[in-house]
Amino acid sequence: RKEFVDLYVNYVFNESVQKPFQDFMQGFLRGCPARKWKMFLPAELQIFLQGHTKVDWHLLEKNVTYSGYKKLDRTIRNFWTVFHELPEEKKKKFLAFLSGSDQIPGYGLEHFKFSIADPGAENPDELYPFANTCSHILFLPR
Repeated sequence: RKEFVDLYVNYVFNESVQKPFQDFMQGFLRGCPARKWKMFLPAELQIFLQGHTKVDWHLLEKNVTYSGYKKLDRTIRNFWTVFHELPEEKKKKFLAFLSGSDQIPGYGLEHFKFSIADPGAENPDELYPFANTCSHILFLPR
């Protein structure tokens, strides 16, 4: 019985998936040659592919630059107060709104910069916040 179970488990987890795995590996290596990704340690490769999974949101706040605002303006203080009260999932959605991805790039949060700018609308109550994802700019009406 033990031999049967061992052979069956080997078939299910190894032999039966050999062809699909070889096809996947061939396609993966075509897009990402092994000589380039073998220089990474497994943890580094995971960060490179997935981005950082833990985010220090206060460091994100520290890295912001302001255009048309000052750090102590009421709009900015209110923004950060509300932001820090959000659950983790909503903060990641904000990050996706701002940058196009809910993950921090592999180079780390300390190098991730974004700006909050005043769009200068005549009637800011008629304007929603919007973002330029390429430049990481959040246009936040007063």
